[in-house]
This record gives sequence, C-alpha cells and structure tokens, in this order.
Amino acid sequence: MTNNTSLHFVTLCGSLRKKSFNAAIAKALPRLAPDGVAISNLGSIGNFPHYNADLQEQGFPEDVIAMADAIRASDGVIIVTPEYNYSIPGVLKNAIDWLSRVDPQPLAGKAVALQTASPGMIGGARAQYHLRQSLVFMDAFVLNKPEAMIGQVASKFDEERMELTDEKTCAFLTRQITALAELAEKIRG
Repeated sequence: MTNNTSLHFVTLCGSLRKKSFNAAIAKALPRLAPDGVAISNLGSIGNFPHYNADLQEQGFPEDVIAMADAIRASDGVIIVTPEYNYSIPGVLKNAIDWLSRVDPQPLAGKAVALQTASPGMIGGARAQYHLRQSLVFMDAFVLNKPEAMIGQVASKFDEERMELTDEKTCAFLTRQITALAELAEKIRG
C-alpha cells in the first residue's frame, strides 16, 4: 500500500442507540486505518422502512438507493454491530433485506469485514455467524481472519467521551482493516 489513498471503505453500523459502543467503534475506524485506506460512514439505517415487497414495487426508498450506490462505489464494507438475542439487530437485518433486492446487488463481489462488540465475554460472535449467512446469499467476500469480536467493550472505552482507548483493541482493528485492504486488492485484481 502506498501513502496516498488507494482504497475507500465504508462502515455500516447495526445500532441506532446514541451512546452505542458499536457506533463509537465505527467512528474510530478512520483514525485506525493504515496508509492508503480511507474510511467513511454510510449513514443511518434507521430511516429505512420495514421491508415490504409492496413498497418495493412502488420504488426503492431514496435512502436505500443512496446507500447501495455508496457501497458499490467503495472498495469494501466494514459492518459494525451489536448482538441482540444471539443474532443481529432487526434494523440491520431490515437494511440487508432492502440492499439484497437492489439491482445490481451492491454487496456482490465486495470485500466485507465484520466487527461486533458486546458487554459479554464473547463479543457478539453469534451475531457474526448469522450475518455471515446473509452475506453468503448476497455473494459478498467476507474476510475470514482476523475476526473482530470485542468482549467486555465498556472496559475498552472512555465512556464519558465515547472514545475507544484500549491500545490492544485499536491495534487489532488496524490489523483487521489491513487484512481487508489485502482482500480488496485481490478482488480488484
């Protein structure tokens, strides 16, 4: 990778909560990116209506089309999400359902990294497994390793500023972004 920006990744956050640790992680990623990688946020999935084929027949919502276009224009996607009830949040599943129906499919052939964070010990592992299943259907290239499952997430933050401060976690996320960059470069050919 060179010092100039050659890859652009976008983040998709599966949480709508204002003081979300996952949103704070997504916000920290641009400063953790290695040279040659720029990262920007896709925006909120909270404005997507509940998926309904009848709504789709009337036309895709503007927010869905804008996000699909931004994903297509990127070199890769980093999905950062909490785990709800051993799975992904409903709002993230809804976004995936909408995005899966846009043609051409924005995640097809796209490099994707998964990051989960949780107050529990296993850091959202079960959410990642469910998310991988949906992404297989969408023909995304999901980064296998390193997996980023951040357990006991509150201990890794300055909660007052909602800033990721744990150096080991920051270094690990940089390694994952570097691996995603290598995958994206392979896909580019």
